[in-house]
Amino acid sequence: MIVPELTPCWCVSGYSQTRVLPSLRVTICPHLFELPSDMTTVFQTEPVSTEKALSLLRHLYDLAVQRALPLHNTAAHLPTPPDPAKGRTLVLGAGKAGGAMAQAVEALWPQDAPLSGLVVTRYGHTPPRPAGLPERIEVVEAAHPVPDAAGLQAAERILELTKGLTADDLVLCLISGGGSSLLTLPADGMDLQVKQDINRQLLASGANISEMNCLRKHLSRIKGGRLAAACSPARVVTLTISDVPGDDPSIIASGPTVPDATSCADALAILKRYAITVPDSVLQALQSGVWETPKPGSPVFAGHSVHMIATPQQSLEAAADAARAMGLNAYILSDEIEGESREVGKVHAALARAAAKGLGPFTKPCVILSGGETTVTIKPQTAGTPKGRGGRAGEFCMGLAEALQGQSGVWALAADTDGIDGIEDNAGAQVSPDTLARALALGHKVDEHLQRNDAYGFFEPLGDLVITGPTHTNVNDFRVMLVL
Repeated sequence: MIVPELTPCWCVSGYSQTRVLPSLRVTICPHLFELPSDMTTVFQTEPVSTEKALSLLRHLYDLAVQRALPLHNTAAHLPTPPDPAKGRTLVLGAGKAGGAMAQAVEALWPQDAPLSGLVVTRYGHTPPRPAGLPERIEVVEAAHPVPDAAGLQAAERILELTKGLTADDLVLCLISGGGSSLLTLPADGMDLQVKQDINRQLLASGANISEMNCLRKHLSRIKGGRLAAACSPARVVTLTISDVPGDDPSIIASGPTVPDATSCADALAILKRYAITVPDSVLQALQSGVWETPKPGSPVFAGHSVHMIATPQQSLEAAADAARAMGLNAYILSDEIEGESREVGKVHAALARAAAKGLGPFTKPCVILSGGETTVTIKPQTAGTPKGRGGRAGEFCMGLAEALQGQSGVWALAADTDGIDGIEDNAGAQVSPDTLARALALGHKVDEHLQRNDAYGFFEPLGDLVITGPTHTNVNDFRVMLVL
C-alpha cells in the first residue's frame, strides 16, 4: 500500500496541495488570500485592515477543512484485504463526505484486490473524479437534511447488497455526518412521507443532534446498528469522520454499524419534550418496543472495529497551530459546544470583548477557536412575514455581532466545514467591527433578522457570507475570532 505524498506549493493566490499516487494526481485548491509570512510583524507595525483580518480567518478555516479531507486521513486505517480466493470486500457508506471517502479508498486500495460497493452522499457533494482513478465504488446522491426517494432507494440497495455475505467477507463502511438523512429506510409500517414530516419538525424544534439521532435510529430499518446486523457474519470495519460533539460513533449518521445504547423509551421522551407530532401507529410501535435497536454486547458486533479518521478537535488544532506559527496566541475553547446558536454567539462575544480590553484568560493578539454543533429553534412568524433563510453558523454570527456592538479589534468567522450552512449555498458568515453600522446603513437591523431566523438576508447584502461550495468532508461547526 502506498501512502500519499503531500507536497505543499505556495502561490500568489494562496496554495494548492498535490497528492501523488500511482497513476493519480489529486489537487486540492482551497480559496485563500495571500498572507504575509510574518503576521506578527504586521500586527505590531501597522493597523490591521478588515480585509487582512478576514483573510487570516478564512485561511484558518481552509486549513481546518484540509485537515479533515479523507485522502489525507484514510491510509493508516485501512484493513488488510481478505484472501480473494475466500472472500470479497464490499464498501457501503453514507454521508456528506461519502464521495470523497469512496475515492480515497479506491485510490489507496491495492489495485489487484477486488473492491465494489455503494455509497450515498448529498446532492452536489460528489467530488470530480481524478484522471486515472478507476471507479470501483458506485456513488449516488440524495437529499439532506430532509430525506427523499433517492435516499430511500439507496438505503434499500445498500441493505440488499448485504445479502449472502459470509464470514470470509469484509465490509468496509464509510460513515460521515449527514448520513442520517441520506440513509433513510423507514421502520416497518412507516412510509417516507411520515419520516420527512418528522425530520422537518425535528429540524425546527431546537433538539440537539444526539436527541435527533436517537429518534431517527428507532424509526429506521438500517440505522442504530441495524446495518451491521444485516452484514453478519461478515467482518465490518467502519471508517468514520466525526461531526458530533464528543465523537460518539453511535451518533454520527445515527450509527448504522455500531451498538445503540438508547431505547424506544428515550425516543418517546424526545417526541414529548419537543412536541413532535407522529401517527398513532408510530407511538404504539415505540411503546411496544418492537422497533428497539441492537444493544452493546450483541453478538452481531463481534469482531467489528471502528476507526475515527477525522475529528473536529484535529481540525481546530490544525488551525491553532497555524495561528501560533504566525506568532498569535491560540486558544481552543472546546470542540463540543452545543446550545442555541445565537446564545453561543453572545457567550463568544463576551470572551472576545474581555480579551480586547486586556481582561480575562486570553492574551491578545490571539485567535479563539471553537467547534461543536449548535442548534437553531425556528421562531413562529405572523402571517405574511417573509421566511427567514440561514443556518447555525449565520445565526451564531448574528448573535455574536449583536453582542459585540461594534467592538474594535475583533473579527470573526463561523462556517460549517461541509461548506453548507443549513440548506443555503453559503458555508457561514463573517463579522467585523463595522458589521452593525454597515447593516444599519442599508436598513437592516440585526434584532429583526434574529427574530425571523434570517442570517442569509442579513449578511448577504453586506457581502459577508462565506461561500466555499461543498468541501467533501464534514467535521461540523468551525468558529474563530481574531482579537487584536
